[in-house]
Amino acid sequence: MEPYSLSEAQHHLPELIAEAVQGKTILIQGEDEQVVQLVPVKTAKKPRQAGSARGQIVLAADFDAPLKDFNEYLE
Repeated sequence: MEPYSLSEAQHHLPELIAEAVQGKTILIQGEDEQVVQLVPVKTAKKPRQAGSARGQIVLAADFDAPLKDFNEYLE
């Protein structure tokens, strides 16, 4: 893993970010020998919360009524 110079990194930043997201270690070296590393940030998923959609879903009064298409099967 060879470090990229700052000017190379500026010109190829989208590609370097894509490689870092895939797990490759990307090092960027400044002119004063400082080195930084690109790493992907893993966000923690929020746990699901029961009842979070309460009041947003409404069922029709005839939700479980037989469909007209099946009348011949019900006779």
